[in-house]
Amino acid sequence: MFSLPLEQRLEILADSAKYDVSCSSSGSNRAGKAGMLGSTAASGICHTWTADGRCISLLKILLTNACIYDCAYCLNRRSNDIPRAAFTPDEVVELTVNFYRRNYIEGLFLSTGVLRSADYTMEQVIAVVRRLREVEGFNGYIHLKLVPGADPLLIAQAGRYADRVSINIELPSRQSLALLAPDKPREAVIRPMQQVSGLIVESKENRKTSRKAPRFAPAGQSTQLIVGATPESDREIITLTEGLYQRLELKRVYYSAFVPVSSDNRLPMLPTPPLLREHRLYQADWLLRFYGFSAHELLDEHRPNLDMRFDPKSDWALRHLELFPVEVNRAEYEVLLRVPGIGMRSAQRIVQARRGTRLGEVELKKLGVVLKRARYFLTVGGRYLGGIKLDGPRLVERLLAPTRRPARLDQLELFESVPDVSSLTGEL
Repeated sequence: MFSLPLEQRLEILADSAKYDVSCSSSGSNRAGKAGMLGSTAASGICHTWTADGRCISLLKILLTNACIYDCAYCLNRRSNDIPRAAFTPDEVVELTVNFYRRNYIEGLFLSTGVLRSADYTMEQVIAVVRRLREVEGFNGYIHLKLVPGADPLLIAQAGRYADRVSINIELPSRQSLALLAPDKPREAVIRPMQQVSGLIVESKENRKTSRKAPRFAPAGQSTQLIVGATPESDREIITLTEGLYQRLELKRVYYSAFVPVSSDNRLPMLPTPPLLREHRLYQADWLLRFYGFSAHELLDEHRPNLDMRFDPKSDWALRHLELFPVEVNRAEYEVLLRVPGIGMRSAQRIVQARRGTRLGEVELKKLGVVLKRARYFLTVGGRYLGGIKLDGPRLVERLLAPTRRPARLDQLELFESVPDVSSLTGEL
């Protein structure tokens, strides 16, 4: 694995890392010192997005794509016949520093297959970040993938060097994990997540009393779920996501449409990856985190899957027409957030603008409201903007009417107008 030229190993291990979508750089802002390399706040090989929408570049690689596990859905599974490669910790450090000095990257996203054992692999990963921080003075963003089953002491050590840590659940249920990843018990994934959550809370509390207290994963933790490899419904996925946000305070849950990367009779034969379903789950996730929705409002036992025709907010509104239309000049902020076509920014602008003037249709357009959808759920000064009766069939027909604007799969497009950001899998 080490006999290949460095350039060839870099190509193999960068390509092997592309299926991990839980790559985001937001939520961290390390205080810099003279002589240090990098900055988590600097504006900007993987592109990701900071909390304020800036794009930065990360070196996204695996330490090794060799793995003792045989997870059916994974490209790097033990039984898959692919070229194997590995870096030494020193090589990853040198690559990161050299790429940073050339202004190619602003941080590192380091994942790995499991080599020999979970503890041995975690030690190798920690060796990378320890040298970057303590020897090279690298102050840029670092996201580490934790190894399921690693010793808790190693997990604690990793979080002291990394800005964000993550461990991927991958599959929504215990049954699916046992079927497709029998070497990876669910407890080996959940326990480190619980440990990380506790250490993050402890670190925050300690820093309230002493600003010199060490940080632990200041950008939080995230995880990833594969969509379409197993029969779980969208309701099961969204309910799990809600629980992770509430109980473990995860920063993000990422969704990855299942891409068949190996042949296995336990896996479904899909003609194409379920990208639209992935997109709808991201939209539902956004509603959970920022719009005040709960999982049971979006889906229930009678409607276990998201409607692929509509974004989840429009689908919810169509099922609750008794709540509409709402008067834009009087409705509370939380009510405005539930109107299709009104996003967080436009709702905030509406609340602020109506303090000094009575809003009309022209003003709503200027405030960023997507009237193509919102007009059917609003009144302005008592005047209904929809032009048709709020009944189901005709309203569905209007909402499904094509627009002149080309369709895109931006995660926020169906909520509000936003600047053109080509990837919204990172934090905004």
